Amino acid sequence: MKDRSNRTKEKSASPLLSCYEQDYYLWLEQTARQIDEARWDELDISNLVEEIKDMGRSERRSIESNLTVVFLHLLKYKYQPTHRSNSWLSSIIEHRIRIRKQLKESPSLKPYLEQVFDECYADALRFAIVETGLPLNTFPPASPFTYEEVINLDYLPNDENHNTI
Repeated sequence: MKDRSNRTKEKSASPLLSCYEQDYYLWLEQTARQIDEARWDELDISNLVEEIKDMGRSERRSIESNLTVVFLHLLKYKYQPTHRSNSWLSSIIEHRIRIRKQLKESPSLKPYLEQVFDECYADALRFAIVETGLPLNTFPPASPFTYEEVINLDYLPNDENHNTI
């Protein structure tokens, strides 16, 4: 989230603008009430627009973070089979569920998730190298998992006993 003090272009005597800068939660409550009561002329439009844009950016960052965590634990699960743990499985499930919920609530995020798929894999790869201590050449440069496998709640890589959770 951006620094709210830099949002207003000019200092204003408007009580709503100073409220935004001094008490963000109060500003949110007042803004919601103004919208609910259709008091359009009282709205702090410039800050409201910025907040809505920030919400979209936050949703995208969240889905990227969840995808990166799923990749990380799938990599560890696949390339460190002797270290497999229930916490890895739990993390895979948790972050897949988060992704599914986000996509259910905002289906328009699916193309974005597909767009950042390779970037999130690259980020997870960096973490996997550090967390496992394995050399870079242990891992493939591109994702060994398909999009469908990554978001599939039941998929697990290369498990001789089972391929699902």
